[in-house]
Amino acid sequence: MKEILITNDDGYESEGLLALIDALKDLGHITVVAPSTEKSACGHSLTLTRPLSFISVGDDFYKLDDGTPSDCVYLALNSLFEVKKPDLVISGINKGSNMGEDITYSGTAAAAMEGVLQGIPSIAISQVMDFTQPVGDFALAKMAIRALVEKIFAGEFPLKEREFLNVNIPWDVKELNFCPTYAGYRFYANDAHLHHNPRGLEYYWLGLHPLEYKARPNREGYCDFEAIENKMVSVSPIKLDLTAYKSMNTLREWL
Repeated sequence: MKEILITNDDGYESEGLLALIDALKDLGHITVVAPSTEKSACGHSLTLTRPLSFISVGDDFYKLDDGTPSDCVYLALNSLFEVKKPDLVISGINKGSNMGEDITYSGTAAAAMEGVLQGIPSIAISQVMDFTQPVGDFALAKMAIRALVEKIFAGEFPLKEREFLNVNIPWDVKELNFCPTYAGYRFYANDAHLHHNPRGLEYYWLGLHPLEYKARPNREGYCDFEAIENKMVSVSPIKLDLTAYKSMNTLREWL
């Protein structure tokens, strides 16, 4: 039987996590290790300054007390899977998109990064959302991840070492239509809102940026944002090597 390790960055009670479990429950043996609280935008962080504890909340279902998604994968692989490593690590289903440079912020993507760093094929899956609307039932996301996992288990993972699949699901779409994509170029702005508490002390609350982007020049096909705009499921191959190879000669000459 195939072994699947599931985590997320929205916390162990997230609707997206429960939907992911439901979509895959008959495709293999599932172990869940998820953060005890929401850890969105925590990036690829590990907890090095305090102890971490697994807390059982069900059969092969654990929350990691105040842990990050990367903590969850790292500790699970090195404590719960000492004999046989899982065949697949899946992180999600995240409530909200993870496209373009948002991948570097994302705890969802970071869990998949940790998986491939440990030599396990990994997928990050996110549901693009209109946050003014109800969450929904993740129906298309469940169809998509099930189809991808079935394809992987029937053959092989399509990527090289230290590369993972980053999947984004369009909002309010019923038809499953995959599109291979590259990460788009996202525009960012200052969305920090200044407020005052009842005692007059200032504090800031960070908001959500609109999904504004541009396609990268000299790239064939759609970027992830374009696929979503065209109501397709975006599937991007992401590698952990961040080296800007085209700038090596420029740097060499500058030095």
